[in-house]
Amino acid sequence: MQLKFGVVVFPGSNCDDDLVHVLKNVLGCEVHKIWHKESNFDTYGRLDGVMLPGGFSYGDYLRSGAIANHSPIMQAVKAYAHAGGFVMGICNGFQILCESGLLPGALLRNEHQKFICKNIHLKTCTTQSMITEELSMERAYKIPIAHAEGRYYADPATISSLWENDQVLFQYCDERAQMTEDSNINGSTDAIAGICNETRNVYGMMPHPERAAEAILGNLDGLPIFQSIKKNLELAMVG
Repeated sequence: MQLKFGVVVFPGSNCDDDLVHVLKNVLGCEVHKIWHKESNFDTYGRLDGVMLPGGFSYGDYLRSGAIANHSPIMQAVKAYAHAGGFVMGICNGFQILCESGLLPGALLRNEHQKFICKNIHLKTCTTQSMITEELSMERAYKIPIAHAEGRYYADPATISSLWENDQVLFQYCDERAQMTEDSNINGSTDAIAGICNETRNVYGMMPHPERAAEAILGNLDGLPIFQSIKKNLELAMVG
């Protein structure tokens, strides 16, 4: 059977088409855009995964993702996640998942108070997750970022828990996969760039793998993330 994804669209989302393209045309999955005012997923039948794309939901006029958390569709997203469904947020989607309480911590203004749009490097911290299983922990992955509020923060107890439970997925690093002061591009706590929840079905990351998933773009470093997702959801489907 073909995997079926829902991509939630909020006012101000601008990476939804990028995500739909990769899921549909690169991975060969069925994809449906889901408008934020919908209150459930009933129209779409069984969904194998729900994705929250990047952008500037509601113009980021309060805190990034804060207003989007109150959109009607988020009650369905929360129910889907609490039932064990796969949910992933990228950039603004990650901010929304933190604002909703589906992921711990918060995304604050970048350390130098500037919007950053450039290629950075990520180090994989674990392969024991649905989105990192196909990645190597021995190399750096070049992935684009585009955010003004990407500095991950959580209190010391939460940070300690994330590491103890193997929930830290990615850290910012240099091109040699080394951790340096300069490579922590936005000042995130422990250079954290992506995490998952304790039950390992809700995922968030600031960098944009959907912008690095095709040879025509000159960068395939984001593709293994999507290949990991597809592999694990297909296994869950037949299991």
